[in-house]
Amino acid sequence: MDKQWYEIENTAHFASPGLVFYPDRILVNVKRLKNSIDDVNRLRPHVKTHKSSELTLLMLQAGIHKFKCATIAEAEMLGNCRAPDVLLAYQLVGPNIERFIKLMQTFPLTHFSCLIDNEQSLNELSTAALNAGVIVSVYLDLNVGMNRTGIIPGENAVHLYKAMKAARDIRVVGLHIYDGHIHDASYEKRSAQFSIIWESIVDFKEQLLLHGFDRPVIIAGGTPTFPFYAEKDEVECSPGTFILWDKGYQDAFTEQNYLTSALIISRVISLPGDDLVSLDLGHKAVAAENELKKRITFLNAPEAIVVSQSEEHLVLKLQSDHGYKIGDLFYGLPQHICPTVALYDHAAVVYDHECKEEWKITARNRMITI
Repeated sequence: MDKQWYEIENTAHFASPGLVFYPDRILVNVKRLKNSIDDVNRLRPHVKTHKSSELTLLMLQAGIHKFKCATIAEAEMLGNCRAPDVLLAYQLVGPNIERFIKLMQTFPLTHFSCLIDNEQSLNELSTAALNAGVIVSVYLDLNVGMNRTGIIPGENAVHLYKAMKAARDIRVVGLHIYDGHIHDASYEKRSAQFSIIWESIVDFKEQLLLHGFDRPVIIAGGTPTFPFYAEKDEVECSPGTFILWDKGYQDAFTEQNYLTSALIISRVISLPGDDLVSLDLGHKAVAAENELKKRITFLNAPEAIVVSQSEEHLVLKLQSDHGYKIGDLFYGLPQHICPTVALYDHAAVVYDHECKEEWKITARNRMITI
């Protein structure tokens, strides 16, 4: 009988719960991403999903040279990988401004940029750049409906853009848009919501051109709206989850045919009832923000129903004749892979059903050295 793609033969010394990467499938995903757009230079993948130097290097080898990240640790990881172009898509405040400047000084081969959505942050960043003798590249962060960060397109945003252009030691590159509030499973509904946002982006860009500004670089979207932005040849696109995929996106965005490429391995540790199986898979081992029954799906036990979870345990309900024994392996597909990866120091790497090596989750912590 042929093995399932996820089965691992040499698991005797594999500690559980554990994170597993399948690079052969990951490489398929990278290839499919590149084939989904007209120009690889328009790709700027978000590394928050994997936080891994090895996966970053795979993308660099595939010709992807622009990246997006959310933390200074992720930016440092990218600097260590000699990624040519890195956007830290976050509002910098307090000590993080000085940390960002230090990033620029430590990794001169990487061009770093960041976001601005208010004049206070602009002035503080400008002062820090002046004191350090560097020029900081920035994007105006637009709020197109998510209401998390950004400034609403319009007169106030034009005023801020002018202030950015006038600020000392600041280089304005363009616009950043994240529309994470668009995540409807319906392709048609997402497309309709995207169209409204795209119209507002184009209108704002035209306002900037009328004021005499250069045509801005536009970085926009995530995975749910990637197919729509990919059709706009002036946009750099920032999907992230594509590289590992997960149960949530597999179910919701069926038009994007990526392979699930990361699992959580767990073992049976107790049989508390005839129809109950307890695994070593608690809150600390898989992202727990989703409702209980949607946190993880077991590929080798799809009929299992999650009935409870605590810090170190997950209890499943099965038929009383389930046949599972203490120590048996369960292969779990997380609903949300990005925060799940961040729970682990390293991932086991599996080729041809054999665990060959381990890759460190380099940027899972908030700080590496900077």
